[in-house]
Amino acid sequence: MLAVLDLAGSDARTTEDIFTGVSQSMPLGRVFGGQVLAQAIVAAERTLPDERIVHSMHGYFLRPGDSAKGITFAVDRIHDGRSFSTRRTQAFQDGVPIFSMIASFQDEDPGVDHQADMPAGIPGPDELPDIESHLKGLHPMSKRLFTDRPIDLRHVPGPIYLAADDTRRPHQAVWVKVRRPITDDPAVHRAALAYLSDLTIQESILRAHGLSWATPGLKVASLDHAMWWHRFGRADEWMLYAQESPSARGGRGLATGRIYSAEGTLLASVAQEIMVRTPADGGGRPA
Repeated sequence: MLAVLDLAGSDARTTEDIFTGVSQSMPLGRVFGGQVLAQAIVAAERTLPDERIVHSMHGYFLRPGDSAKGITFAVDRIHDGRSFSTRRTQAFQDGVPIFSMIASFQDEDPGVDHQADMPAGIPGPDELPDIESHLKGLHPMSKRLFTDRPIDLRHVPGPIYLAADDTRRPHQAVWVKVRRPITDDPAVHRAALAYLSDLTIQESILRAHGLSWATPGLKVASLDHAMWWHRFGRADEWMLYAQESPSARGGRGLATGRIYSAEGTLLASVAQEIMVRTPADGGGRPA
């Protein structure tokens, strides 16, 4: 994860700043969405002073990326004001965009301060089984989808990788963190938070309809992603990702999430809309 977030600069210049990156190897060959949005944040930050940090991003996943190929990031310096800057970043493969994002950055300023409380009554990560305990009997190649991730996950209730949640609840909570300690650089932790924000958020939609990731014929693809960084937190310490789905209709589902530190500090808010199709509603149609 750290290697793919360390983008290379380029001597090539248009009216935009150009950076290049690589992808993590993925068993199914598709670029993980959280990776490319985190890389887009890193690329945009490279055009700004360290004290001007990201506070929001809105992006669209345009095409599936190939994890065997490099990615080119083009950053447009849309605006630089006294306190805020705006950047547009597009990720390209084979000359066409696969992801497009606009992000806003701000100097640290004093102001009003409040937050929504962290959900109560949720077991801590040490009280929950690790991800490997839910994968018994799975083919080794399928296990790689989960065990090769740089992120540790603990679901509340259990995950829906292999079996559905019969309660059909449109919400869940997931403890998340980077598996090993990483640098103290706040920019890396912000990018890592973006990376992990794309993990599991879709599942509140699936739970609401009694679906699991193993449901035959299920097709899921992220359409867009929005994120707001509220406060700094370390991505290599346990965080609670509280997720819910307020609506699904027309082959699309909306999921929202709040990421809290283990102590209850609200670090970030997330929203994502996905395409979700099953054989019963025409799951064979292309996105």
